Amino acid sequence: MSPPRRRADAAQNRGRIIEAARAVIANTDELKLNAIAKQAGVGQGTLYRHFPTREDLLAEVYRQEVQELVATAPALLAEYEPLDALARWFDRVADYSRLKRGVFAAVEVGVWQDLSAHSHGPIGDAVTTLLDAGKAAGTVRRDVDARDVIILIGYLARLDESEWDTRARHLLGIILEGLRAQPGRPETT
Repeated sequence: MSPPRRRADAAQNRGRIIEAARAVIANTDELKLNAIAKQAGVGQGTLYRHFPTREDLLAEVYRQEVQELVATAPALLAEYEPLDALARWFDRVADYSRLKRGVFAAVEVGVWQDLSAHSHGPIGDAVTTLLDAGKAAGTVRRDVDARDVIILIGYLARLDESEWDTRARHLLGIILEGLRAQPGRPETT
């Protein structure tokens, strides 16, 4: 059974609420629903009709972020060489990790576990797509898999906000260099 269709104005309100929540999560440690409603240009009643709880809103923001991150992998492969596509995808991962950290900090443990389970499969698939393309092109080490990459990029969520701008993309660059195939470097397969 498919979900009920929303009126166009209701769908637009929902989209504006999600975008406003993303902006608030990205720019502050304090998540206030009235600030999100105001930024989205809707009343609090409209916000609560779409998202009865704070956790419902955060879960939807996170789910959409995962969907966008996953969809980016094949789009980048269509436009760039595999290793360059992976590097560009890592740039997107940095933004995703910042949002993930903000969402997870604001969500109860039970919801966090559900969100985490929701993202690992699709993100793992996206990483596998990128790695397989790089392996086929000979630019990515053959002895790495998606789980290796997910474990490594998972540490971005542990960065303090004060060091985010100086460390997030730098760390992803280090990971990318470690994934690069190099002649003469022994690999375990």
